[in-house]
Amino acid sequence: MSHLLSFPILLKDLNMLLMKIITKYVYELLENECSLKKISLPEGYGVIVLNPNENYIEVEKTKPQMQSPSDNSDEPAEKRERKDKTPKETKKRRDFYEKYRNPQKEKEMVQLYIRDNGSPEEHAIYVWDHFISQSAAENIFFVAHSYGGLAFVELMIQREADVKSKVTAVALTDSVHNVWHQEAGKTIREWMRENCCNWVSSSEPLDASVESMLPDCPRVSAGTERHELTSWKSFPSIFRFFAEASEAKNSSLKPALTRRSNRIKQDEF
Repeated sequence: MSHLLSFPILLKDLNMLLMKIITKYVYELLENECSLKKISLPEGYGVIVLNPNENYIEVEKTKPQMQSPSDNSDEPAEKRERKDKTPKETKKRRDFYEKYRNPQKEKEMVQLYIRDNGSPEEHAIYVWDHFISQSAAENIFFVAHSYGGLAFVELMIQREADVKSKVTAVALTDSVHNVWHQEAGKTIREWMRENCCNWVSSSEPLDASVESMLPDCPRVSAGTERHELTSWKSFPSIFRFFAEASEAKNSSLKPALTRRSNRIKQDEF
């Protein structure tokens, strides 16, 4: 039975190993093929965080010193021998099964959260302050999926004037932001109505208008009911959205992005 139970755990370890290999390969492509620069997050960590939901590094946990058992001379020798023998056998058996179930886990690890990046919101603000705001790019676009939309709204709350001056357009995909709960001001809501669009999971065709209870930005269908596919399915429409916003900005025209909710038809593609 223990062999059967260990099988899915070994598969999990294999998947983790494959993800590390794929991540390393993606890094190399970004640096070599796209000429991007690899920059570490706060000094002393030496890592780049791809997923802001996992903003931590793992360090080896210090093992507590083993305390020698007290000499209970009043106990019978047979009882002391049986008491000493049982924990050793139990520990040996537990260590064996733990290593068998997870051979990659040679050391006990503890999570250490990265300074100034301990949450998606902190991570978004840190990346903005240290990289995006200092770049020479004239047109900055955001694609924010799911909780990323919430992180972007928080970024706007914290850096409103700076974001407005640099960001051309924002594409949200099944965003879970809420302008009421996050207490986004009127000026932020107005800016989002003009410069943002949220492609949400829906059974309707791509770009079909979807009603919203929130007074922030237009909501349109991503052409799929699967949350995890909303970005991929709506990419053609998102790139068109960005191109139009960039063209409007360069021609000194106010982009009429709110028309996005009812002007695109599926047959345009």
